[in-house]
Parts: sequence; structure tokens; C-alpha cells
Amino acid sequence: MADRTRPLPMDSGLQGRSSKRARTSASRSGDNFVPGNIVEIEVCNFMTYTHLKSKPGPRLNLVIGPNGTGKSSLVCAIGIGLAGEPALLGRASSIGDYVKRGEESGWVKVSLCGHSPGQTIKITRKINKQSKSEWIIEDRGVSQTALKREVLDLVQQFNIQVNNLTQFLPQDRVCEFAKLTPIQLLEETEKAVGDPELSGQHATLIKKSEELKHIETTLKQHATTLDHLKANNADLEKDVQRVQERKKLLEKAENLRKKLPWLRYDQKKNQYNTVKELEKDAKKRVDEATKVIVALNTPLGVLRKKRSELETASKKFLDANVPLDKRRRELVEEEQKMGEQVRSKAREIAEVHRREATQQEKVTTATRELAEAEAELANLGVYEPPKEEIQELGTRIRELELGVADRRNQRQEREAVLSQKRAHRDQCVGRLQEIDNVKTRLLQALKDTGAQGVFDAYRWVESHRNDFQKEVYGPVLLEVNIANQEYAKYVENHVPGYLWKAFVTQDTHDRDLLQQNLQGMGVPIINARDTNNLRAPSVTPQMQEVGIVARLDEVLSAPEVVKHVLIGQAALDHSFIGTSQANHRADEACALGIRDLWTPENHYRWTASRYGGHISASVNSIRDSRLFSKNVDARQKNELEQQKAEVDGVITQTEHEIKALNNELRALEDNASKLHKQREEFINRVKLEKKKRTDLSFRVEQRKRKLESFKHEEDCKSAEERLHTDIKKLNERRKNNILQIKDVLMLAGKNQISYASRHLSYLELDVKIREMERDLKTQELRGIDCQRVYDNCKRETERCRGELASAKEAAEQVAVITAELQEMFRGMPETVVEVEDAINEAVAEANAVLCNNPNVLEEYERRCKQISALEEKMKEENDELQTHLLEIESLKAKWLPTLKLLVSKINDTFSNNFKEMAVAGEVLLDEHGTNFDKYGILIKVKFRETGELQVLSAHHQSGGERSVATILYLVSLQDLTHCPFRVVDEINQGMDPQNERKMFQQLVRAASQLNTPQCFLLTPKLLPNLEYTEACTILNVMNGPYIEEAASVWKDGVSWAVLSQTAAH
Repeated sequence: MADRTRPLPMDSGLQGRSSKRARTSASRSGDNFVPGNIVEIEVCNFMTYTHLKSKPGPRLNLVIGPNGTGKSSLVCAIGIGLAGEPALLGRASSIGDYVKRGEESGWVKVSLCGHSPGQTIKITRKINKQSKSEWIIEDRGVSQTALKREVLDLVQQFNIQVNNLTQFLPQDRVCEFAKLTPIQLLEETEKAVGDPELSGQHATLIKKSEELKHIETTLKQHATTLDHLKANNADLEKDVQRVQERKKLLEKAENLRKKLPWLRYDQKKNQYNTVKELEKDAKKRVDEATKVIVALNTPLGVLRKKRSELETASKKFLDANVPLDKRRRELVEEEQKMGEQVRSKAREIAEVHRREATQQEKVTTATRELAEAEAELANLGVYEPPKEEIQELGTRIRELELGVADRRNQRQEREAVLSQKRAHRDQCVGRLQEIDNVKTRLLQALKDTGAQGVFDAYRWVESHRNDFQKEVYGPVLLEVNIANQEYAKYVENHVPGYLWKAFVTQDTHDRDLLQQNLQGMGVPIINARDTNNLRAPSVTPQMQEVGIVARLDEVLSAPEVVKHVLIGQAALDHSFIGTSQANHRADEACALGIRDLWTPENHYRWTASRYGGHISASVNSIRDSRLFSKNVDARQKNELEQQKAEVDGVITQTEHEIKALNNELRALEDNASKLHKQREEFINRVKLEKKKRTDLSFRVEQRKRKLESFKHEEDCKSAEERLHTDIKKLNERRKNNILQIKDVLMLAGKNQISYASRHLSYLELDVKIREMERDLKTQELRGIDCQRVYDNCKRETERCRGELASAKEAAEQVAVITAELQEMFRGMPETVVEVEDAINEAVAEANAVLCNNPNVLEEYERRCKQISALEEKMKEENDELQTHLLEIESLKAKWLPTLKLLVSKINDTFSNNFKEMAVAGEVLLDEHGTNFDKYGILIKVKFRETGELQVLSAHHQSGGERSVATILYLVSLQDLTHCPFRVVDEINQGMDPQNERKMFQQLVRAASQLNTPQCFLLTPKLLPNLEYTEACTILNVMNGPYIEEAASVWKDGVSWAVLSQTAAH
């Protein structure tokens, strides 16, 4: 296969060709062919032909041959070769059926005269049994494969219309021409002989007229609809006024709702500013306390340092008196000994005086006393000091002193923990007081709803809790906590109002006690019995897809008994919470078995009829929460109470531990004191024993000397003198000793005075330091309190800041503040309560406006929009209608005169032709105003002098008469046609000889005129003695066993005239 996509090469003559159809008025070439005339026809394996080459003439071509010889095959070759569809030939519907029987493929070649002298364009179509086609175009000796579209474009350039019955009338479609309606005849005539734009103008007019009719119909329908809509809206105006009034009230309520969150924001802002000021004051007090503590700490440090110096100096003087005291004791002991010696000497002097009288007796007595003293000394025994006991006592004393120090450290640690826990307890108490204040606000909210005695009831229950058998809860509002404020709004609206102020008991005795004492206070009392709840429906995945997030009982926290009462009384476990998505898909939620649904926009409730089981739905708006605006966080309160109880327990335990440590400390100190006393007793006993042994030894020595003195006694005078001399010496020594004692005592006294002075200063300073420490401790405690208050204020400020941000965010979600909105807010109430009352009042007034049809405003506005849109559309359609009318009138002014002129010319030729045949006929234009699709050409004829002109039809004329009229009509188009050739197959069949002869003469005459198209007339026979001209070409089609020689002579398709001319030369 050759490449079909390559562009077809064309010479300069073809490239410069206009897109309009070619006209036969173009100058003929030297052989009299005009552009588009068929120069040669060649077929191979096509229908009855194995191979055929035919060269027709430029004017009238008479194709003659018996029936069945292949005349119509030649017509089919022209139609098929020039890209005609098989169906238009009326023989077969498939191209493969035109291949000669017994062959697989064939081809048709049609050669057309080109626009340039000597130019021939050959179009070849190869076909096969599979109904496949291949196209080849040859121009100036260059062959190229082509597409069917390219062949059609080429054929159209020559204005060849093989699908137009006025140009191409095969044998099998002759009857179709006779059946053409006037409308169809006009269309075919316009295509064949009219201006190239005439047929397009007619089609445009038909289209425009149809559009015009459609627009007129639409306008009428729209006008009817508009009247109907206006009438319906007129009936609804009163209801609309009521609905608009209700809408204005609801808009007022909605505008008030826009201000409500901003008022709450202002409240939060004021609260935040107040708390911020409190925080600043608390911070100022903390700074002041810090300054005071710093101011106290600085001199206190100086005084402590000074006290330490005084303590060191006092200790130094005390340490200096220790050796003095030791020296003093040594001197005193020596003085005592010398005193004893002096007294002994004095006694000896007295003895000397007595000795003279009782010398012997004294010796005896002295001997006895010596013996007694020696015996006493011998009996005294060896005394071993209890060193181990003293060391053990020292060890025990040191252990006790360590224990005392350890207990003191433990006591200091416990005292620090105690101080910390007391501060923590104060914080918990403060928070509980704040929560109790929230309780007070909640109780006040209940009181505002009508429960005047709720305060008294609550105080009575709190003061008599010890009288109850089991725990009593209430009011219920104080026991319930809901973290999400949006959910709190749903729960408050869902639960009946009496439940919030009710008290819940778990014992009939408690219930009776409450009923007896709370009578007249206006608070319900509910006794919870069975706390086993039925299984509640769970949130399924299908519900989650719709937008269901939880049940109402899942979003609140409360004691189990209170929660059970709420579920039992208000069915919280069968009410669901949904998002805005659930609000849009509420019908799907009902299909899932949900009968109560809360969304941010509405509250949906579905009820099943007890009789028919029908489901009815109600939708209500949601009122903002009032009771839960300051809800008590029960969990936080319980945690704080638990923390306080734990701290109280720790404080009590710490106090007991400190008391136990004090007892242990006192016991240890007492034991240490006792051990000190025992050690002192041991030391004193050792000293006493040493002194006793020393005294006995001295006495023995003294008595020995006394005895010796008695034995070697001098005379009394010398002895007395000697003793006085000894006493004098001893007294001198005593004097020196006393002077030393005096010096020691004076130095010790001086040290003691210095110590006393510094110790008194130390004690005075210590007292002052203790007072300052007490002041410092007081200031530190005050600073801790100030810091705690500041921390609480800071936390409160952060909480208020968060609430302020949340309030602002919530307010901005409702409405963003603009100048217009601020101006509108100025005319509204300035408090939350007043705005809420105004909202309720507006909603109540709106609900009081009666309207049987709640959708009337929507319906009215929808109709108004429809009316406006319809009027606008009708205006556009009117404009379009006028535009179409102008376009139709303008186009009609171009088309109709041209068409009338064309029909007039056809009528003149047609009438003249009929007159020559001694009959009458005319061609008329059948006009129908703007119904351009009904315009047609009427052919009226009469074949008898007595008859009247009748429209050509099978009812009034015979077949021969219709054939005559048809061929004469085609002849009338001969000099008007714009096509390069015309084919008529066996149109003369059924004519009588007279009419056939007249018809042939007119056909020859018409074909002999200048500027007429090439014509092919196929007929099985011709009358004898017909008149022929040079414009006629006879093409004989013969077959049979005896024409082989003739066929070989005529195989090149040359004409008889050419052969005659050749023979003459």
C-alpha cells in the first residue's frame, strides 16, 4: 500500500483554484471539454466488465445497448469512481458487491478535464470483496495515494454532485426522481442549477425559521408561566408579610446573638483586667516583702557575726580561767596543808606544855594513836579508781550527745516539712474557698430559676451529714461537671429543670429525713434504688460517618448515683450529640434508629406514632446554657479535698513526730545529765579516797614524829622555841601562798569580769538577734503568703487570659466586629441578661406570628427570582426574536428574488419545450411565507387540450407522461446548470414514439448550445431517423460471441467520427 497520508501534489492550476464550485461557463479547451468533464472511463473486474475503456464526448453522449449489456454498469463506474456511496446507485449497499463475480478485487479510473489546457486528472478507486477501497489521484503524470476526503474535496471543486438526482439519475433511481416532493425538488434544483450560495441560504433560512418558531413558542410558554407565577405570588403577599415580619424578628434575635458573645467577651475582659490588677498588687506586695526580708537579713548577718566574735572572746576568757582555777586549787590545797601543819605545831606546843606533866602517858598515848592510825591505814586497803566505768560513762555520754544532735537535726527537718505542708494546706483551703464561691454562684443560679429555698436546703444538708445513713448528694447541679461548654448547653436543655435543684438519697430513712426537714424549701428529693442501668446503644461506625460523636451521658462526670438518676429521669443514654455534618444529614441519623439528636445548630426529635407507626419529626433551636456557665469542677474539688486531707494527715503525723522527737530529746538529755552526775560521783569518790589515804598517811607520819618527839623530846623550852620557829616559817610560806592566791584570784576575777561583760553583751545581742530572727521569720511567712497569693493571682490571670482568648475566638466565629456591626450594637442592650431577654422576647414574638405555610417566604422569593429571571430571559428572547426576524428578512431579500428569477428561467424553458411538443406545462415556486421548509417547486403539465394544468404526480399522469415531464425538466436545467456533466439512465422508457422523438430533438438541441454541461443518456434503443449534430457522441455497448472482431477494433474506445476521419485521409 502506498502512503495515504502524503499530500496530493497539484500543479499551479489546481493550487490556485477557488473553493467555490466550478461553472460550465468556463472556456472550453481545444477539444471542447470544460473543467470537470469526463474524458475517459476505465474499469477492471467491475460488475459485468473484465476490462473497459471508454472515451465520451464533451456534449451529449448516447450510450446505447440491449438490456443487460452493462450500460448501467458504466453509470455505476462513474458514481463509484467519483467517491459516490453505493446506496445512491440503488443496486447494492456494499462496495464489495461491485467487484465482478469470481474476482477478488477490481478498480475504476475516471479521468476528468482539468482547469489548465491539456491537464487531465485521473481518479482511481481500487475495491475488493472485503469492501475496502484505495484511492489514487494522478495529475500531470504524478500518482499519489489519497484519502477519500481528499477525493471528495477534488470532486467538490468541480461541482460534481453524484448524489443530486437532477445531475446524476441512475436507472434504479428514476422512480425516486418521480417521487420527489416539491420541497425535495426545490432542494435538488438549488444544488444543481442555483447559485452556490442559494442552497446554503435556503438551509440557513429553514434553520432560522425553525429557531424563530421555537423562540415564539418559548416566549408564549414563558409568558403563560410568568402570568401564573405573578398570580401565585399575589396570593402569597399577606403570608409573605407575616413571614417577613417573623424573619425580621428572627434576624433581630440573630443580631442579638451576635452581640451576646461579645458581651461575654467584655465580661471576660473586665474580669481579666481586674485579675491583672490583683496580680500587679500581689507582685508589688511580694517585692515589698522581699525588700523587707533583704533589709532584715543584712543587719542580722552583721549582728550574728558580732555575736560570734563575742562568743569567741567570752570563751577565750573562760579558757584563760581554767589554769588559774587549777593553780588556785593547788595553792588552796597547799594552804590547807600548811595550815594543818601550823595547827599541828600549835598542838605540839600545847603538848609540850602538857608533856611536862604527862610525858610517859603521852608516849603511851602517842604509841597507841600511832598504832591505831597505822591499823586504820592498813585496814584502808588499796583503792583502784573505776577507770572502765568512767570511760564507759564517757562513751555513753558522747553517744547520748550524738543522739541529741541527731534528734535536733531531725526536729529541724520535720519543722521545715511542717512549714511547707502548712503552706500547701493554706493553698488547698484557698482553692476550696474559691470553689465554694463557685458553688455559691451555682446555688444563686438555681435560686434565680425559682428555687428560693435552695441555699437553706444546702446548708441544712451540709450541717447534718453525720445524721445520714448513706451519702446524700445535691443539688444535682453542684454534682455534675461538663468540660465542654457546648455539650453543657445540650445537657442543660435536655434535662428537666426540677432535676438540677433535686437532692439524691440512697436510703429511705435519709429520704424521709430530708422530706421532713426540707419541706417548703421547693427542692425535690429523689431516692435512687437500683443503679443497674440497661445497656445503652453505642455509637456505631455508621453513626460516626453521619457525624455522631457521643451520647449525652458520656460527656458529663458525676457520682454514679447522680448519673444513674439523670439517665433514669432524662434518658441521657438515648440522646446523641452530632457535629454540623450530622445537622445536614439528620434524615440519615433517623434511619439509623436515633430518636433524639443535638447538633450545634438544632435539636432534632423523632416520635413514632402509637397507632400507625409513622415517624414525625420536630426541630427546635438550642437555648444557651445559663446554669453551667459557672460549673463546679467536682473532680478538681475532690482532688483538692483529697490533697488537703493528705496534707492534714502529713501535718498531724509530722507534729506527732516532732513531739516524739522532743520527748526523745528530753529523755536523751535527762539520761546524759544522769550519766554526767554518775561520772562526777565517781570522780568525787576517787578524789575522796585519795584525800582520805593522804590524810591517814599524814596522820601516821605525824604520830610517828610525835612519838619520836616524845622519845627524843627536848626540853620544853627549846622544843617550844623550835616549834615557834617552824610555825613562823610555815606562816611565812602561807603568807607567800596567800599572796599568790590573791594574784591568781585577782587575775581570775579580772578575766571573769571581762567574760561577764562580753557574755552580757553576747546575751543582749543574742536576744536582739532572736527578736530580729522572729521578725525575719514573720516577714518570710508574710513573703510566702504574698508569693502564694501572687502565684494564685498569676494562675487566675492565665486562666482568665485563656478564657478571654476563647471568648474572643468564639465571638469572632459568630461575628467579626466591623464598623457597621458596632453601630448596630450601640442600639442593643448592654448586659448579657438584657440581651438574652431581648433574644427570648424576639424569638417569642417571632413564634407568635402565625403562618400556615412556613416555607411561604422561601417560595415567594423563589418565585420572585423565577419571575425576574423569566422576565430577563424573555427580554433576551425578544431581542433574539427581533434579531432572527431581521436576519431572516435580510437573508430572504437575497435568497427569494434570486430563487424566483431562477424558477422563472426554468419555467420559460420548460413551457417552451412543452409547447414544441404540442402540450402545455409550467414550473412554479410554491411559497409559504416564513415557513421556508415548506417552499417547493411545482411542475404542472397537461397532455390534452381539453384538460387543465395538473401538478405532476402518479395520480394524474401516466408513466410515459411523467418520463416526458422529467426529461423536459432536466433539459430545462441544461443551460442553467453549474455542474460539469449530467447522467440520465433510460429515462425514455415508457414514452410513446412521438413524445420520445420530440424529447430527443430538444435534448440534442439543448446539448448543442454553448455553455451546456456534458450529458450522458443511456437507452436500450433509439428511434430511427433521429436528427443528430456534431455535439452528439454515440457509445454502443454490445456483447455476445460474434463481436470479438468488432471489439478488437473498438477496444481503444475511439469514436466513429475518428475512424471515419482516419479512413478519409
